[in-house]
Amino acid sequence: MQVHALDKANLITDVQLGNHLSHAVTQGRRSDFALMLALLSGDATETTPLNPTYPEKTTDAMLRQALELPEPNRLAAEEIDYELCGEQASAFHSSSITSARFNHCVTPSALHFPAHGTHDLGEDVYHNLSGHTRRQLAEEKPNLTAYDPVNLYNQLVLSKRFQELNTTV
Repeated sequence: MQVHALDKANLITDVQLGNHLSHAVTQGRRSDFALMLALLSGDATETTPLNPTYPEKTTDAMLRQALELPEPNRLAAEEIDYELCGEQASAFHSSSITSARFNHCVTPSALHFPAHGTHDLGEDVYHNLSGHTRRQLAEEKPNLTAYDPVNLYNQLVLSKRFQELNTTV
């Protein structure tokens, strides 16, 4: 079987090769076997897609932009949310629920309003603690505002001078 080009082989199954394929395997002629196998398989560059199926990871922001969705509501409340809820409550009392709902849709507030000063514990858990445990929680997080990182070097120099004055006297 002499083929001048792979295009002209027109092989569909290994039956068309006769016993040449089996002879190549039994006699250990790897190059002949590889050639016949290449003749049987299709051209990889013709069938392989050049564009990757998933070119990049889609993020939440990209999906929101593609689907034209608004930004999600904040989960935990911030300072501005207390003012927004106050405005929504006054809109509800002065007008109706439709006015409050409209106000919420225009400027949405947070979904959860945690209690302040409970050391990241639930309000019911914090109020069930003993006074001793509450004082321990308050002592675990000391107030760090006494440190001034901007003037720390100057404070260290002054304290060293003060120490030197006390040791010489």
